[in-house]
Amino acid sequence: MRLSAEFGRGVKRLATAMMVAFAIFVPHLAVADGPLSWSREWPNTDFSRISIDLGEIRSGGPPKDGIPSIDAPVFVPSAERATLAEDEPVISVSINGDARAYPLQILIWHEIVNDVVGGIPVAVTYCPLCNAAIVFDRRIDGSTLSFGTTGKLRHSDLVMYDRETESWWQQFVGEAIVGELNGKSLRPLPSRLESFRRFRDRHPDGRVQVPNDPKLRPYGRNPYVGYDTSIRPFLYAGDLPPDVPAMAYVVAAEGQAWTMELIRREGRVRSGDIVISWEAGSRSALDTAAIANGRDIGNVVVQRQTAAGLVDLPYDLTFAFVFHAFRPNAPLHR
Repeated sequence: MRLSAEFGRGVKRLATAMMVAFAIFVPHLAVADGPLSWSREWPNTDFSRISIDLGEIRSGGPPKDGIPSIDAPVFVPSAERATLAEDEPVISVSINGDARAYPLQILIWHEIVNDVVGGIPVAVTYCPLCNAAIVFDRRIDGSTLSFGTTGKLRHSDLVMYDRETESWWQQFVGEAIVGELNGKSLRPLPSRLESFRRFRDRHPDGRVQVPNDPKLRPYGRNPYVGYDTSIRPFLYAGDLPPDVPAMAYVVAAEGQAWTMELIRREGRVRSGDIVISWEAGSRSALDTAAIANGRDIGNVVVQRQTAAGLVDLPYDLTFAFVFHAFRPNAPLHR
C-alpha cells in the first residue's frame, strides 16, 4: 500500500509538472503528429535518409523551436552572478583559456545554446527528461551548424535539428538520424556538470551565462518537479534496465557507465586509465520546484590518466534507462 501511494503521488507530481511545462511552451498542441504529418511540418528535411525506426520518435508537445534555443548568449563575470546559488548546477566548458558556465536554470527552459568558446563553435545541450548535459563541436565537414529543437523525442531524449539542412540529430549520441546529414556525428567536447562554486573556484576569471531576457521564463524554477525521483521516465516505451532502477543516476563515458551509487560510495573509481571522482555540493535541477533547493546529488569529474597527468573526458550524468536505451549491450558497473 505504501508503494502504491508513493507511486500515485509521484505520477501526480509529474503530470502536474508536465502540464505546466506544456502550458508554457505550447498553447495549442497539434492534433496529429507522426511520420505522415512531419513532411508537411518539415518540408526541407529529407525523410528518405533515415537510420532509425521513425516509429520510435514521438512528439514531446512543443512544435519546432517551441523550446527556443539561445543563439546569442549573454555572459557576466562569475563574481557578478550573485543571484545564482553557490551549489546550483552549471555546465562548464573551458577551451583555449576561455571558461564559461551555463546554468541549468537557463538550459532547462531552452535546452540548446549555440556559442563560440575559445574560437570553437559549440552547442551546449541539455535534455531535462534524460538529465543529459553534453557539449558538442558544431563543425561538420568544414561547415558550422546551428541547432534548434524539433519538439520531438526518441527514447525520451531530445531530438535536435540543424538549421542548415534541417536534418534531425539525437542529442544523447550526437548523431544525425534523419535527413541529408544522416549518419554524421558531432564530436563531444570535455565539459563538467558541476556546482557554480566549483566552476568559480577553478576559473576565477571565468564567465557565467545570464538570461537574455530575465522575464521570458521563470528562471530558477523547475517545471519537472519530482521527475528524477519518479518510478518511470516520461514518454518512454522501451525496455528498462534489468538490474538498476530506471531513474537511477549513472555516469556514462567511453561506451560504458557506472552507477552514481557506486561512485558516491567509493568516492573515486578507476577503470583502466579512466578515473571518476565524486564530491558533494551540487544540486539536482529536477527535484524541487526551486532548483536552488534541490537535493545534493554531488559533483562528478571524469578524466583519463596520461603520462602528463589527468585530462578531462566528455561524459554524461544521465539516467539508467537512457544508457540502456542507447547502449543496450554496453557494460553498466554497479
